[in-house]
Amino acid sequence: MNKTKGLMLASLLAATAFSTTSAMAQDAACPVKIGGVLSLTGSMGAVGKAIGNSAQLAIANINEGGGVKGCQVEFVLRDDQGQPNVGVDAAKYLVDVEGVKALSASIGSGVTIPILTSVSAPSQIPQIACCSSAPVLTTMAQEGKTGGFFFRTFPVVKNLSYLPAKIAADRGLKRIAMIYVNTDYGASLVKDFTKATEKFGGEVVKAVAFNENQASYRAEVSAALAEKPDAMFIVAFPQDGATIAREWISLGGTQQLILNNALRSPDFVKAVGAKYLTKAFGTDNTSTQSATLDEFKAAFKAAYNISADGPGISNEYDAVTILGLAMNIAPDLSGPAIRDAIRKTQTPGGEVIGTGPAEFKKALELVKAGKPIKYVGALGPIEFDVNGDISGPALTWHIEGEELVIDKTISAEDMAKLLAEIDG
Repeated sequence: MNKTKGLMLASLLAATAFSTTSAMAQDAACPVKIGGVLSLTGSMGAVGKAIGNSAQLAIANINEGGGVKGCQVEFVLRDDQGQPNVGVDAAKYLVDVEGVKALSASIGSGVTIPILTSVSAPSQIPQIACCSSAPVLTTMAQEGKTGGFFFRTFPVVKNLSYLPAKIAADRGLKRIAMIYVNTDYGASLVKDFTKATEKFGGEVVKAVAFNENQASYRAEVSAALAEKPDAMFIVAFPQDGATIAREWISLGGTQQLILNNALRSPDFVKAVGAKYLTKAFGTDNTSTQSATLDEFKAAFKAAYNISADGPGISNEYDAVTILGLAMNIAPDLSGPAIRDAIRKTQTPGGEVIGTGPAEFKKALELVKAGKPIKYVGALGPIEFDVNGDISGPALTWHIEGEELVIDKTISAEDMAKLLAEIDG
């Protein structure tokens, strides 16, 4: 070989090596990004900030436990302000500019759905929602419109509508008015609550929709008040819910109030005044009591000095942790690979993995050894069905002083019986 040919061959080998190294670096580009679209301001801001904290705790635990494919994980969080168009723009930015591999989005179904249809499904980006319960998401999955890229760590809306109807019937409340947020979530809750109320011999005498972020809801309150109901069910987020409750009470409405899960918030209680809420009750989804839940609650309290009992907090932690586990199980970080790996975080008979960095590290060791895992998180055992849905237990609560007090927890089995009783 002459000198010239030797130099050419060396150059070719160097270029090939550089190309291969660059490809490897591109495949394992650090940090790995997970996107978050949550309501940090607007009507859901009080709830969304705590949920955002939960996501950040999950990311911290993932990174301390070994990250994703040897990389640290960055959570790129954007505020949707509770507005669909803002949420879609945020999701597009995260996917197109930030290059996130998966999304945790969003809280309200009214934002989650357009993100799914406009961004996640077309871009083949896995999306897990912490708190969206609208049944249309199940219908979309059944019709093949999600591509299997959508999951949620929150039971469908029947959990939040059948139980309050049963409690209202047990309390002798027969004529109930509703004021509800004008979204898929609100409309679905009205439909299911009405069905359950009629099953128990009651009647929804008036259901009035409202649009969010108004200074006053006097017109809506007056329309519902005209029917002289025994009770009023408020389906809203804390900011608007407080305005509605104050106007309802000031106009002489009954203090027999039924409150949806998003109103299980200290901010709502303070804004209305606890003395006006002594007859109110609400329901919410909850976690299965377990050591993993206790560990999560202790870690959240230590990190933020607030309780982890608020709506959506456990759901978001599990959503982000599942994404972290799935990204390690997936052979690569493409959307379809992560989507398929999400279900492998729940392999029947797999080694049980709990919450916290030590458990995440244990999971990575098992994954590297080719062994199956079963994540049992802050919510307890999580099993996505074919549509990406889960079921679970619920709780009832009331307000005592300024405290949100849990009355009792209804098991997943008992909730299934209640749903079967109403659905037939």
